[in-house]
Amino acid sequence: MLRQVPVARLQGLETSDQGLSEAQVAERRSSFGRNTIVEETSSGWLEIFRSTIKDPMVWFLTATALLFVWLGDYTEAAILAAALVPIAGMDAYLHRRTQASTEGLSGRIASHARVLRGGSHADVPAEDLVPGDLVVVSAGSYFPADGLILMGDNLQADESTLTGEALPVRKQVINRIPSGERPAPVDGIHWGMAGTRLLTGEARVRIVQTGADTLYGEIARLSQATHAERTPLQEAIGHLVKILLMIALALCLLLAAIRYLQGAGVVDAILSAVTLAIAALPEEFPVVFSFFLGVGVYRLAKRQALVRRAVVVENIGRITCICTDKTGTLTEGKLALGDAVPAQGVNRAELLRLAAAASRAETGDPLDLLLIKATQASDRAVEAVFPFTEDRRREVVVQREALGVWRAAMKGAPETILQMANFSDEEREDWIRRTHELSASGKKLIGVASCLLPDWSGNEPQGGFDFAGLLAFTDPVRPGVAEAVKAAQAAGIRVIMITGDHEQTASAIAQEIGIGGEMPKVIDGAEMAQHLVSGASTAGIDVVARCIPSQKLDLVRALREEGELVAVTGDGVNDAPALRGADIGIAMGERGTRSAREVASIVLLDDNFSTIIRAIGEGRQLFRNLKLSFAYLLMLHAPLVATAALIPLLGYPLLYLPVHIVWLELIIHPTALLVFQQLPSSDGLETVRRDKRARFFKPHEWVSISVVGAVATGVIVWGYSFNLGDPIDVPHARSMAMAVLVTASAAITAALSGLTSRNAWIAVLVTMGSALLAIQLQPVSTLLHLSPLHLIDWLVAVGGGLLVSAGAAIVGRRPLRNISARHST
Repeated sequence: MLRQVPVARLQGLETSDQGLSEAQVAERRSSFGRNTIVEETSSGWLEIFRSTIKDPMVWFLTATALLFVWLGDYTEAAILAAALVPIAGMDAYLHRRTQASTEGLSGRIASHARVLRGGSHADVPAEDLVPGDLVVVSAGSYFPADGLILMGDNLQADESTLTGEALPVRKQVINRIPSGERPAPVDGIHWGMAGTRLLTGEARVRIVQTGADTLYGEIARLSQATHAERTPLQEAIGHLVKILLMIALALCLLLAAIRYLQGAGVVDAILSAVTLAIAALPEEFPVVFSFFLGVGVYRLAKRQALVRRAVVVENIGRITCICTDKTGTLTEGKLALGDAVPAQGVNRAELLRLAAAASRAETGDPLDLLLIKATQASDRAVEAVFPFTEDRRREVVVQREALGVWRAAMKGAPETILQMANFSDEEREDWIRRTHELSASGKKLIGVASCLLPDWSGNEPQGGFDFAGLLAFTDPVRPGVAEAVKAAQAAGIRVIMITGDHEQTASAIAQEIGIGGEMPKVIDGAEMAQHLVSGASTAGIDVVARCIPSQKLDLVRALREEGELVAVTGDGVNDAPALRGADIGIAMGERGTRSAREVASIVLLDDNFSTIIRAIGEGRQLFRNLKLSFAYLLMLHAPLVATAALIPLLGYPLLYLPVHIVWLELIIHPTALLVFQQLPSSDGLETVRRDKRARFFKPHEWVSISVVGAVATGVIVWGYSFNLGDPIDVPHARSMAMAVLVTASAAITAALSGLTSRNAWIAVLVTMGSALLAIQLQPVSTLLHLSPLHLIDWLVAVGGGLLVSAGAAIVGRRPLRNISARHST
């Protein structure tokens, strides 16, 4: 990866022993500021309160709770006040998440640096560094800023937090600092980057970029600037509640005025308005929503998916695209020995022994450590070491074999080892062919050779090696990943792999796990950036290789603009911007950095990609359950509100008294909260339906809900008016209307739930039992201003309830099982 060097910052600082003077440091600090890579964020209860009161849902819950206090319904007021807790808690968490994310990003920043100034070395706070400073970075330390490497031997760095690549990256000394007037591109092998760690050697680095100008600083800035948005369902519920609230208040005022003008009296007018208000105020919707979010958090946790932001429960089931990094997510994120191809006359054990002989534990190189561990090599009498360098591309270790005899073991780049081995031209060409075949599969290859030295002069042998074979190393794919990818793609979910690896390696992994089929389309990150700038579609892109954090975020934004609902998985600091910019960020819990976990909406406790698919299936079931609960509320509230307003407006005596509304609410609330959230889930993953204009309820579902409400309203009005009789018998007529409504509630519950859970059966039986108890038991019916019904009345009431449930059964079928990509009210 090339990075631009602003050469003007380094003029006159070309040598590797020239530090800055104190005057130069002061001047440059004035020009470029301090090396503050991650800015601190404000915290405290005042900031949390300011963030919370911006949520309109909080204002609505507060206002309606106060209204119920004014009406004297303290139970409803208490429920609404309790619902404020999770809403305010989520807002407080969002604020805290930003702060925690910053703390996580800061965890990989060097706090101090050893710098050459004024002709002497000094330890200074890393924040005091300026462009042009010459710093010394020792093995195991983090680079304090971005700079060019001027000196160092056998340098390897861990850059996984920036690139996602698990393998160490070898670093080279830059031969000459660029000069001129314009910024010059320099390959990444010459850079030491803030937030990355030097594994081996000691490097002298000329600082080029500090603070927010570093690549790590850019990641931090993107992470903090990408704010979470309100989800479509939150907007939909808020909009629906506002409409229902305005309708309810308007009906209350209208009913009170008309009843008064009809001569019913002030008390009757107020009672009519209060009864209608209790029936019509839509407090159940935000309460049910909050409750379902809590249930979703629990159910997803049982699936090993820890939800850190509860509102994403509504989004997880509607995911249409998963952008996943490779290292640590699809693969295990650690080096493993793959193929061993011994030369003729050499067995696998001998090949590994020779490779281990050419390895040294003190380097800290994971490959060396793996080989030594694999062969359980003990301490050896090493006579000399000729270390790996980028120009030599090999490492040679000489050991005493016997008295007067030494053996040189060599490992390194296959082309170098093959060139130094004793081969005929035909044999060498055959091994070169094998090397290309293994390289094409994305494996990291080393060649191994050795030779006996009867008369060793102490110098590195330059030839006469016998080729021992090739070793191929891989980052193994996690178990179950291929099956999970197949299930996702079969359900219409697009899977895109994003990695910092080379295209060849990325393509091999994609083919192995099935992303993009047998011939996945692989595109370079820089090429993808140009692709997106030109306005081209992301269609057909399966893998993005050599991708930097800003490009990953750009891809996520492009996918969202195209209508995809995007989940991004990751485990490193480099994934943080995209995790926050996605609809749902999913971090790995075991391997993930703190930054990734704090930024993400969901953390996978088992780091298993398959868990994502199970979580999506669970989320789809939860979303469907929520829709069924809302459908139930609408189907019951529509006839309840309509008849509470219509019958008094027609001049009939009041149908509902406050006690009847309380009875109905005691049925409606538990049913909406407990029945539908418990509907069983399935491990199967249904196909996602992508609609250009998808809604929370589709038009045909709204029609079904409206028809159910209209039929129920008609049956109740007819039953009430028909049974008033002459002389007027209001308790009997009211009993008939209540029997129809309560039976309709039980029938709708059965139709929507399919009676697939114990709670559904309990709700239906309790609902019908309450009707029989309240209407048929004489003392109770008298207290409730009702009167017992005859058998024929009950048959009519049950028939009306069953008629209402027919429309509900239509809504409870397939239409609600197709989860749309996006929705609104």
